[in-house]
Amino acid sequence: MLNAIIEWSLRNRIIVIAASVLIAITGIVSAVNLPVDAFPDTTPVQVQINTVAPTLTPVEIEQQITFPVEQSISGLKSLKEVRSLSKFGLSQVTVIFEDGVDIYFARQLVTERLGTVDLPEGLPRPTMGPVATGLGEVYHYILTSQSYSLSELRTIQDWIIKPQLRSVSGVAEVNSWGGRERQYQVVIDPMRLLKYDLTLLEVFESLERNNTNVGGGTITRAGESLLVQGIGLLTNLEQIENVVVKSEDGVPVYIRDLGEVVDGHEIRRGAVTYEGHGEAVLGLGFMLMGENTRDVTERMKLRMEEIRPTLPDDVEVTEVYDRTQLVDLVLRTVETNLLEGAILVVAVLFVFLGNLRAGFIVAAAIPLSMLFAANCMLQAGIAGSLMSLGAIDFGLIVDSSVIQIENSVRHLALDGEKRSRIDVVRDAAIEVRKPTMFGELIIMIVYLPILTLEGIEGKMFRPMALTVIFALVGSLILSLTLMPVLASMLLPKNPSEREPVLVRIAKRIYAPALDFVLRQRALVLACVALSMIAGIFLSLRLGTVFIPRLSEQAIVINTVRLAGVSVDESVRYGSRIESLLRKEFPDEIDHIWTRTGTAEVATDPMGLELSDIFITLTPRDQWRRAATQAEIVEQMEAVLSGMPAMRTIFTQPIEMRVNEMVAGIRSDLGIKVFGDDFETLKSIGDRIATLLESIDGASDITVEQVTGQPLLEVRVRQEQLARHGIAAADVLDFVASIGNVKVGEIRQGQIRFPLTVRLPDEYRTDPERVEKLLIPTAKGERLPLYRLADLQIVDGPSTINREWSKRRLIVQCSARGRDIGSLVAEVEERIAAEVELPTGYFVRFGGQFEHLERAGKRLMVVVPLALLLIFLLLYFTYGCITDVFRIFLTLPLSAIGGIVALHLRDMPFSVSAGIGFVAMSGVSVLGDMVFVSFLRGLLQDGRKLHEAIRESALARVRPVLMTGLVASLGFVPMAINTGVGAEVQRPLATVVIGCVVTSTMLTLLVLPVFYALRGELTQIEND
Repeated sequence: MLNAIIEWSLRNRIIVIAASVLIAITGIVSAVNLPVDAFPDTTPVQVQINTVAPTLTPVEIEQQITFPVEQSISGLKSLKEVRSLSKFGLSQVTVIFEDGVDIYFARQLVTERLGTVDLPEGLPRPTMGPVATGLGEVYHYILTSQSYSLSELRTIQDWIIKPQLRSVSGVAEVNSWGGRERQYQVVIDPMRLLKYDLTLLEVFESLERNNTNVGGGTITRAGESLLVQGIGLLTNLEQIENVVVKSEDGVPVYIRDLGEVVDGHEIRRGAVTYEGHGEAVLGLGFMLMGENTRDVTERMKLRMEEIRPTLPDDVEVTEVYDRTQLVDLVLRTVETNLLEGAILVVAVLFVFLGNLRAGFIVAAAIPLSMLFAANCMLQAGIAGSLMSLGAIDFGLIVDSSVIQIENSVRHLALDGEKRSRIDVVRDAAIEVRKPTMFGELIIMIVYLPILTLEGIEGKMFRPMALTVIFALVGSLILSLTLMPVLASMLLPKNPSEREPVLVRIAKRIYAPALDFVLRQRALVLACVALSMIAGIFLSLRLGTVFIPRLSEQAIVINTVRLAGVSVDESVRYGSRIESLLRKEFPDEIDHIWTRTGTAEVATDPMGLELSDIFITLTPRDQWRRAATQAEIVEQMEAVLSGMPAMRTIFTQPIEMRVNEMVAGIRSDLGIKVFGDDFETLKSIGDRIATLLESIDGASDITVEQVTGQPLLEVRVRQEQLARHGIAAADVLDFVASIGNVKVGEIRQGQIRFPLTVRLPDEYRTDPERVEKLLIPTAKGERLPLYRLADLQIVDGPSTINREWSKRRLIVQCSARGRDIGSLVAEVEERIAAEVELPTGYFVRFGGQFEHLERAGKRLMVVVPLALLLIFLLLYFTYGCITDVFRIFLTLPLSAIGGIVALHLRDMPFSVSAGIGFVAMSGVSVLGDMVFVSFLRGLLQDGRKLHEAIRESALARVRPVLMTGLVASLGFVPMAINTGVGAEVQRPLATVVIGCVVTSTMLTLLVLPVFYALRGELTQIEND
């Protein structure tokens, strides 16, 4: 069939060229429309369920909201994991589904179950978070002003900016963080309530009944229909003050008689500081799942430019984080690698072929194969990113075309114009059709195991494998169709028989080396055995990581302070850190801001004791104190080490969000301790943290704070309530009013603000005042609260985390100066030996190493299957089991070069490096097949074995060196690039270069020895 394809192509050259042009045109269109992103989106299919109850404590949140929501979700189809978080004022349940579940179907299932949740009266209904992923937070902007208050800035954000940005196509949500959420507050004086013999319940009811609009249907008059509307809504402070609560003897009691009406704000659950100048308001734009990062971000930036002129003059909007900057930097790294790799590959082609026309023909395979891949990527929904485009090696793509054209040039030179050019090219193409086609198929086969990876590792590396396979398919088709056509049309009829200078030099060096190894076969085999032993030894000394840490050109510092810290104290600390870092790193920091607590939509729920310091960095050529982001992190860690009562964890925006959304863990390793009692969990966590501090390479060690939140507990005494005829609700209304009790809303045009009732500020600052609150009884008595309830200050939980309805505590740490694989292994061993767990308590491990382990287990199964498939292909090619074994034996030997290269560059083994070893297998086999195919042809012509070995080895030096050099040089820019995102490509490129060097040496020096042994073994058998 392959012969027929080649012959048909040569007979229909115009059709082949026209089809190639058509593919190129459609490929250009596809490339223009191809979505681009920095990295593949690796977050799972998940739904966040948020319930905000601003005044409830963590325990009450857990019992009244989180537990019922968890119970309603259990048993859903394709449910993978359920996590929950309960903290002051917020319940968040994260529901994770199996990969492949449609997100909208998952949200529909959750919506149906949430409809069955029975929450206590007065609590808000649960709501789902935005349809966004961990990579969806693409746009941050800061609002600042010299004259406008934080309440006014927050109102501008919520009612002017946010609605317009949400209307942008592809935007899932626009979140607000910091500032003060404006409220109209009725501050009731308890003493005035007693004076007028009123209860809080009467105040609540009067405000609710006096703040409403109604519709009265229609009135028909003289054939005209009039709509009837009753208006009673309150719109300003004066109207609220004039609400009548009751009337005695015709004398009304107004709200203003019971207290004052103020323009206040909601209880704060979060704050934002900026550049060390104090508080500001932060807006966050979230991209809809499945949208294109660059397009959505650009549309949001354009809309923001339209919004700016509509804002007050003194309000400044500063864009502090823009994902397109990262996308552009990463794509610039990819473009540099591809361009430099292409230049090196084309240079090798020209030098080794010694024929400009031949070089141009082979070089044409590069863009055409890439355009073919672009067509396939667009149809498969694969975005152009660091992973999908970054691992393409043009050397792999042109290998088959190199062999094809090189053989055509050689045949044309040997023929001497005796036959037509088409006949010569046809015979040359047919001669190498098997090694080229099967070589390409083998390279594609070795990428198939990557397609079987699951979870994060699958989403990370599948786009890369598919893109390479698409490009190789395009290359294979071109080598059987367009390459012979172009060779028959463009190559000279009688090219020079004189080989290029470099090839002649290579042969001059290679010939004596080949004679030496053929004479010293025992020495060669001994060296091979020693190399194999050394390679195994070095491989055992390599550390392991999931993937190298990607440089995002931004840093996030997670800071942890004591539970119970106030908003004002957190703000002061955040501003202090910003000023310190800005002073120490003026050339490196572009913007710095701090997020404390929780935003309006709790996509990233934290307590007030937790802050995320975001730092965007200037371009690297402006840095003065460091050359890499890792060095900056080390220096910042040293600067902050002296800050009291604070622990820090250094991470990056995307890395943090992905880790948190996938495992609920913000660092490399999380040790999850499960149990019921908070004190026991804390004790176990502290012991594990102490153990981690003694382990080399474990840094940024933090124990999740589950206790330490001061709590004023007001427990009513039922016997006292019964004695005085008081309902518990009458007492608890006063307790609730220490916070804010919502009784309605105030509308001002399209803007709405909550209307709440609360007690004066002195009750919020002095627990003793709370004890002395006077409660009216049915008999007209006035009893202090301490007579009706027990009040005590206790330490309560600050945050309650659960997984599958089981309470848990996490001890987190990062791997610094050590690979994560060996760190986890030591931690597991030490905890099992040194930490004794009570009955009912157990430990699980989470974090990045999980993905490495899962990928390793999957590859351990599918890689042998792929190798078996390669073995069968080789057998079908040659039909000789001994030839297959000789070629196959070079695969593990070729891997030695990759292991040595990793060791020399001090790189741990990672999934990225593992894929390099996989790619190496195809390149190695292709070079061997070129030699073996020619050798078998000589043997079939009756040549003696040793003569055939020497002649085939010398004749195939050029294609073997060319395939090896183009494959390795194509990866050189990737191996040495230090641009943004290059970290994940570097191990892969390093492995391939090392393996190809070894593989080429094996093909040229060791494989001939293996075949020479065949003659000796045959002689021994004959004797």
